[in-house]
This record gives sequence, C-alpha cells and structure tokens, in this order.
Amino acid sequence: MTKIIAFFIFLIACTANVYALDSQPFPDVKDGVVTLQIEDPSHKAGYTVGDILTRHLVITIKKPYKLVPESLPIVGYERKYKGQPLGIDLSDLKHTEKEDSDKVTHHFSFSYQVFTSSVVAKPGALPTEYIRLINPASPKEIVKFRIPSYEFVISPLSIFGQIKVEEDMSGYSEPLLLDANPQKKHLKILLTILGLSLLGLLYILGKHAWLPRMGGPFASAFRAIRKLPSSPEALQTAVSKVHDSLNSSAGNSLFTYNLDAFLQNKPAFSPLKKEIEQFFGLSRQVFFEPSAKHEIGAEPMQWLTQFCRRCRDCERGLVPDNLTHHITPGQKA
Repeated sequence: MTKIIAFFIFLIACTANVYALDSQPFPDVKDGVVTLQIEDPSHKAGYTVGDILTRHLVITIKKPYKLVPESLPIVGYERKYKGQPLGIDLSDLKHTEKEDSDKVTHHFSFSYQVFTSSVVAKPGALPTEYIRLINPASPKEIVKFRIPSYEFVISPLSIFGQIKVEEDMSGYSEPLLLDANPQKKHLKILLTILGLSLLGLLYILGKHAWLPRMGGPFASAFRAIRKLPSSPEALQTAVSKVHDSLNSSAGNSLFTYNLDAFLQNKPAFSPLKKEIEQFFGLSRQVFFEPSAKHEIGAEPMQWLTQFCRRCRDCERGLVPDNLTHHITPGQKA
C-alpha cells in the first residue's frame, strides 16, 4: 500500500514538473531579429458558425536564430479560456520557408474555423500565437516571438427579438452593397437588342437613303407614288414611275417576254412575278387598251402603292410581306 501511494506521489510530481516546464515563460526576442508582415481577413463582421478566417503571415528571422518547429500551433487543438472552449480552432496551417545567407523567410497561412454561435452578435478573436526561436550556437538560448491576435465579430444565424438598425451600428460593420453588375450586363444586352431592332425597323420602313440599299429606284418611286391623289392622271404618272424603276433595276427595258431573264438576274424579285405580270396588264389598260384585264381590282392606285412598296423591300434584300391589306395614298408604310 505504501508503494502505491509513493507511485502516485511520483506521478503528481512529474506532472507538476512537466507543467512547470511547459508554462515556463521564455524571454522575448530582441528587437530587429524578427520582422512580421500580416494580411488579415478583409472584413471584421458577419462571420457565423462554420466560417473560416485565414491570416497570411511573413516572418523573417535573422541568423543565427532559427525557428523551433515544435512551437508552431497544433492543428485541431481546442483552445480554452478560463476552462471554457473559445469555439475557434486552427483548422489548417501551411508553411513554406526560403533561406538566404543572413536570414530565413517563413510564409504561413493560419486558417481558423468558427465553432460557436450566439443569439446576438458577439466579439471574437483569433488567438495570440507564440513561436520559439533557438540560437544553435548557444542551445540554451531560447526566446519567444508574439503574433498578435485579431478581433472580429461573430454574428448569429438568425435574429433574436426586435433590432433597430440605427441602434445596432458597429464600427466593425461594413456598408451593405448590392452587386449591380448582373443588372448592368442585362441592361447592356437589352439596349443592344433594342438598338438593332430600331435599326432593322428603320431599314424596313425608312424612306431616306442614308443606309445601304435604301436609295434604290423603287424607294424613290414609292415616296412619290404614295403622295399622289386618286385620279386617272395620277395613275398614269404612277405607272410610268414603276416602269422607270423596273427598267432601272433590270438595266434595260423590261417587258413580259424578258421577265424571266430579269428574275434570273434579280432573284430577290421572284416572289413578285405574278404581281409584275399584273402590273403589265394594268399598264396596257392605262396607256393602250382601256378594256384590258389586269385582275387588280377597283382601286388600282392603292394596289400600285402597295406593289411599289413590296418592290422596294425586294431591292433592299428583304422578304416582302403578304399582300393582305391596302395602303391608301399618303399613308405611311
């Protein structure tokens, strides 16, 4: 029984000695031996349980001092404060180093994960870390270097109770910004489509000649014919203008016998073959044979205006619409 009691006393003494050695403070490293550069997270507020905060550190140590690797923080080690878990654990540590003639540069990435939450926003901090340095020329010379903590705010997953925004302002909170880039992109696309649509509509219905293919003979004839009144004299003038436009498009005098050759050279006018033949019938009635049939109807001026407009579409490379309505003189197409 006495031996068992003595064994437990020995264990307690060893444990006390180990704790004393582990918690024994080391002197701080002298100024100028270590330089530290820290890149902390971009914002300090809005973190919730599960979020990861990463700190990038560049630590330069002048020789003869060297880093003691065992002094680096342990990944997954649960930290406590006054016996209570902090709820912030080191989840990942990356370390690279570069040695020069008079110094060694260490690059660290410390990633901490939040494992705590609250019904209200509360302060949190990435813990202060200490690394130890040793002088190989004097192995008993061990010093420590302090990496400062980083304070931030842990937000609740849901709002508890009623909160007035004007009473809950925090210096850690950044302004809430809405990303307008998607809307700007959609707006540019829509404006481009609108511009192309208006340009196409102007090209189809335009009466001026400042766009390509808008100054053809039928475009000029259509502008003139639609302004003419409904009278026999105006009908003769309109038929003459259409004849001139057909001849100008064909490059020679166009009649029924050479119509197929014209359509072969100008296939854009092929959909209007029947209407061109009807026009020749109307021309014979107006100038030579009052009794000639043309199958145009009782309002030749309206038909002629629409026919001229369809010819204008053909010379512009457009597909003419169906002949389903009439255009009265002076009406805009």
